[in-house]
Amino acid sequence: MNWTTAIPEIFLSVAGLAILVFGVLRGRYSGPGNALVCSMLVLASFAVAAILIIGGNHGIGYNGQFTTDAFSSYAKLLILAGAALGLVLSLDYNRLEGLARFEFPVLVLLSTVGMMVMVSASSMMTLYLGLELQSLSLYVLAAFARDTLRSSEAGLKFFVLGALASGLLLYGISLVYGFSGTMDFNVLARSFADPAGVAPGLIVGVVFIVAGLAFKISAVPFHMWTPDVYEGAPTPVTGFFSTAPKVAAICLIVRLMGTPFGHLLASWQQLIVLVSIASMVLGSLAAIGQTNIKRLMAYSSIGHMGYALIGLAVGTAEGVRGVLIYMVTYVFMNAGTFACLIAMRRRGIALDKISDLSGLGRTDPMLAGWMTVFMFSMAGIPPMSGFFGKLYVFLAAVQAGMWTLAVIGVLTSVIGAYYYLRIIKVMYFDEGGEAFDRRPMSLSVVAAAAGLFTLFFFVFPAPFVGAAQAAARVLFG
Repeated sequence: MNWTTAIPEIFLSVAGLAILVFGVLRGRYSGPGNALVCSMLVLASFAVAAILIIGGNHGIGYNGQFTTDAFSSYAKLLILAGAALGLVLSLDYNRLEGLARFEFPVLVLLSTVGMMVMVSASSMMTLYLGLELQSLSLYVLAAFARDTLRSSEAGLKFFVLGALASGLLLYGISLVYGFSGTMDFNVLARSFADPAGVAPGLIVGVVFIVAGLAFKISAVPFHMWTPDVYEGAPTPVTGFFSTAPKVAAICLIVRLMGTPFGHLLASWQQLIVLVSIASMVLGSLAAIGQTNIKRLMAYSSIGHMGYALIGLAVGTAEGVRGVLIYMVTYVFMNAGTFACLIAMRRRGIALDKISDLSGLGRTDPMLAGWMTVFMFSMAGIPPMSGFFGKLYVFLAAVQAGMWTLAVIGVLTSVIGAYYYLRIIKVMYFDEGGEAFDRRPMSLSVVAAAAGLFTLFFFVFPAPFVGAAQAAARVLFG
């Protein structure tokens, strides 16, 4: 049993328990200082885990239950980046909203461990354990502002619908196990080498598994929870939801479809195409009428997951490379956008209406400038990073002859550009109100870092494209 393959996860788990005990011993009610110290410790743990991943060995451990390879390493580093950005966004927000409790960073850390286990899973059991560790932490985070009705409602909705999705996933896993007699990904892949001999019941199981995982990335028609949870959860939690967990879930789906079910491409390809098209169309149309910017970001997220799924639907190494590049650009532009949203505070009150951005170009040119960069990137306008994310998935679809998918992707991008450009119009051309409160340094740092990455990605894409190519070859040769 090669236990060293899971050293980063073991380290983070032990660090999480140690930080939890440390927070308790310092005193639950010792004020925001305790939460800040615990947050710094968690961020340091993320940095150490990233070093362990980069310097770690690839291989299979725990009797085939856990795999470390170029694909999982790429995904884990991106998950850690998204989790760290989400945690930094919460530092000052939690203090101002009275949510500065040491449990918050510990929950973020534990959910991150679950995500890292998910992307290294090589067995259905490991997959489910990682997924539930992530989900249970996220349910609590959604309801972390327990004294506000909206946050409690968001947590409850997320929990109820999440339990339903877990049920669908478990039922699908039970069907796959019942018809194949194994849960090991590599054994399943060998069993399905001849697609003609696969039982119809097993294909039904694959459909249920896809349905359960589609919930985790808010893909249509399993997107119902997203707008309400995004709106009701504390804004840094919403920012966290839209980055690291999305990366983990999309990478899990890619590994699952590529390794155990890779030979069944003809059976699940049309299902992924349908989900992708539905997500792109709904994401681009439903966001148009939104007045709450967090709900708009929820529908935007649904659309972006539709674009990412184009790469999976293609079922080639180029398609998976497109997915991985897309997720890199998505994490940074999304984290930067939420840094700008958290900065929307006037007289100590957090704001979340699009109209609240009126006149921002005059009252805070720097914040408006970063927001413009992120909106252009989400719309896919060159030379922002979002353009290259879409370019790679659309190119993969065209190379595979899936013109319909590529054309629908381009058309929905054009429609979606309307509501991104509308935000820019509100900031620069509408009559302004009073300026926002002075924003904390943590938000400025995240906005600037994400903004520079988004703006200058075209200068240094080679390391990311090369790493994504190497990761994609692990699954699709």
